[in-house]
Amino acid sequence: MSVDAYLNFNGNCREVVDYYADVFETDKPKFQTFGDMPAHPDYPLPEEAKSMIMHARLTISGSNVMFSDVFPGMPFTVGNNISLAVVTDDREEIERAFNRLREGGSVAMELQQTPWSALYGQVTDRFGILWQFNLGIGEM
Repeated sequence: MSVDAYLNFNGNCREVVDYYADVFETDKPKFQTFGDMPAHPDYPLPEEAKSMIMHARLTISGSNVMFSDVFPGMPFTVGNNISLAVVTDDREEIERAFNRLREGGSVAMELQQTPWSALYGQVTDRFGILWQFNLGIGEM
């Protein structure tokens, strides 16, 4: 298991990731855009979101740092644009921690299967910390 930093940006994520990859001399980053995701007929993707980064990851000095642009229209505040991501292959560990953190907190995304994970969810704990849970590291 690991707990990784997850940084959000307001449309300049690709520039940020390329910059950090250069600074820390990492492998060339891979990017997954919102437009790469399967279309959902009930939620059409705005044109400006298609090229925005949904997910990227760098390994910096042995630690995973993950990145994303915020979806158009979502709130973005510099200084509050970081969350903690729990990445593990233990489904029970995810479910246990997620359910404990939701007590007194608020769920942003229920645990569910996504295109990048068999189990993924987001919850803000009672102290205002946003936690992401991901079963395995996936392809990105």
